[in-house]
Amino acid sequence: MSVFEIKDNFYLDNKKIQIISGGIHYFRIVPEYWRDRLEKLKALGCNTVETYIPWNLHEPVKGEFCFEGILDVERFIQIATELGLYIILRPSPYICGEWEFGGLPAWLLKEDGMRLRCSDQPYINHVKDYYQVLIPKLAKYQVTNGGNVIMMQVENEYGYYGDDKKYLETLRDLLIAFGVNVPLVTSDGPMDEAFACGKVEGVYQTGNFGSDTIGRFEFMKKKVTGPLMCMEFWVGWFDDWGSEGHHTASVEKNASDFEDMIKYGNVNIYMFVGGTNFGFMNGANYYDYLTPDVTSYDYDALLTEDGQITEKYKAFQHVLSKYIELPEVPFSTKIERKAYGTYKPRNKVGLFESLPYIGRKSESLYPVSMEKLDQSYGYILYRTVLSAQTKLKQLHLLEANDRAKIYLNQNEIATMYDLELQKGYTCNLEVQPQDSLDILMENMGRVNFGVRMERQRKGINGAVLINGHQHYNWEIYNLPMDNLDQLQYNAGYTENRPAFYQFEVDVDVVGDTFLELEGWGKGFVTVNGFNIGRFYEVGPQKNLYIPGPLLKQGKNELIIFESEGKAGEQIKLVNTPDLGPELPPVV
Repeated sequence: MSVFEIKDNFYLDNKKIQIISGGIHYFRIVPEYWRDRLEKLKALGCNTVETYIPWNLHEPVKGEFCFEGILDVERFIQIATELGLYIILRPSPYICGEWEFGGLPAWLLKEDGMRLRCSDQPYINHVKDYYQVLIPKLAKYQVTNGGNVIMMQVENEYGYYGDDKKYLETLRDLLIAFGVNVPLVTSDGPMDEAFACGKVEGVYQTGNFGSDTIGRFEFMKKKVTGPLMCMEFWVGWFDDWGSEGHHTASVEKNASDFEDMIKYGNVNIYMFVGGTNFGFMNGANYYDYLTPDVTSYDYDALLTEDGQITEKYKAFQHVLSKYIELPEVPFSTKIERKAYGTYKPRNKVGLFESLPYIGRKSESLYPVSMEKLDQSYGYILYRTVLSAQTKLKQLHLLEANDRAKIYLNQNEIATMYDLELQKGYTCNLEVQPQDSLDILMENMGRVNFGVRMERQRKGINGAVLINGHQHYNWEIYNLPMDNLDQLQYNAGYTENRPAFYQFEVDVDVVGDTFLELEGWGKGFVTVNGFNIGRFYEVGPQKNLYIPGPLLKQGKNELIIFESEGKAGEQIKLVNTPDLGPELPPVV
């Protein structure tokens, strides 16, 4: 049993301690590699690891919880403890993190009138239900109970979002009620309003920033009694689909700011290793328009997406060597990059032909959003018959997110994205009685930051206007794409339409590899049933990381869903990543 306290400094059992931490998100790294990443963190010279905890993964369906495999947070904590690392947990209901919906479960949006991140009782009730399962699992690892957890976070950057003090107090009290007795923290941008709005009595305030350490700490000195800590020292940035290239930060500037933190305060490096937005878990930002994040969360971190040591790692390690004695840490996990060659598809089948096998069909007078139909991620298809029209002139999708592919008799006539959905599509097509209209909607990733979070229902939540009037009577096919084992490859295939492509990949020696998709349009990929993420020809990311533990010796199944009717002739598995051209470093 130990006591961790915040006074003029951090103290563990009355002994002053400086926190030198690095961020590792267990849910962005396959569990077979957790030890490797934690060993490299310790070898850098860090004494602490920090991680968010994503509510949307741990409670994917209301009342159904998952803490297995890549979500076995207790095992992650145990490995960190075995390596002698202290642990900062951030189980805030909201995590941001460039993660789908900021970590909030999409099923919250099934309820009409749901208000997020405030003291509105329906939201608080869901948080309480989640916390009464989650927090006891974490509380037993606190230093007060013989573990290594030294701090937990109440909310994340709340000062950018709202000013509901009752909400923050409620979260604080819930954590305490369910067993948290280590110090509680918040983290906000070191600015007047953000710090004021994010402050809650009895909770230690930290700052999130990526430069000007001395200036930021000087601001915080006026607001914080006690030690200074940067909870997120941003050493890079994230990429979004369609951006010019891969964001990088200056190694020299990062190292200089890091050294100032070591001299004058405490630090958590964000990110030490970024990892991957597996599946459909990328978040998005929305300012003037929607910008969904790419699959890689490399972040220009100290380790690459696949855990390789970078020059930035070496520079930070050199800084720390001036102030502490670096530990000798053998790396226990053998990891190799492998190239497995070129493959052509073994089988293929069209999406429309596959609807009876992988689509959950319902009928509705009007379009209904994904969430209202108990779907969180993937795609949803709306189908109707045009019986009253002789021409298709205009098409508008109201309250629709995010991207629509429009088909007349299963032939593509339009693609609409974000702002184009309400602006509409103008055409002049002849329509015959009983012609079919299909609208395939893709959830590109819910917004994870800012006030638009409450308007993130996916699919069509409003209406479809055809030639200016509302159109009724729809068949709806939910396509979460989590049941591709049900595909029937003899069901039929037509060129230039959305389709699934099955590959058989031979592996002799298992290693990490990267999927090159030259000539392919847009979609996602599964490897032996595991969704490794999205691809999109607009870049900047040009290939997808496949961790070795997802593969096995012998034959491996790889399935590509391609939505644009643009399939390449082959795929290639190479041993080097391609995140796109590097943008000039931010200095």
